[in-house]
Amino acid sequence: MATTDSLFDAAKAAMAKAHAPYSNFPVGAAILTEDGQIHAGCNIEIVSFPEGWCAETSAIAHMVMAGGSRIAEVVVVAEKLVACSPCGGCRQRLAEFSSPNTKIHLCDVAKGIVETVTMEDLLPHSFATNSLGDAAA
Repeated sequence: MATTDSLFDAAKAAMAKAHAPYSNFPVGAAILTEDGQIHAGCNIEIVSFPEGWCAETSAIAHMVMAGGSRIAEVVVVAEKLVACSPCGGCRQRLAEFSSPNTKIHLCDVAKGIVETVTMEDLLPHSFATNSLGDAAA
């Protein structure tokens, strides 16, 4: 079974592959699915901001392409922040595939996990498919 250490290592390895020539702000994320698989991603910038991908978005894409659908745990690490929190768009993306109790670990490159919050802490009033009514059918 994967540990938070292996999630952190996967996020750091992904961060090392980030394409961040404009912001010089590499970020890595790793997702643990409910079936124990790890999917990592990095931010990918393009000159036409904000059309690039965040690390969390890349990790979610890898998870979906591998057939995963539910997130059990997330690690986010950035080279230049002590505790990098997902942006607003990524918070909603993560909420789509997780539960309010899903743990989100905010990490420092050297220290590892600095803070752990839940999805509910990050996005207390997220959109949910059950709030869409007939539109979700």
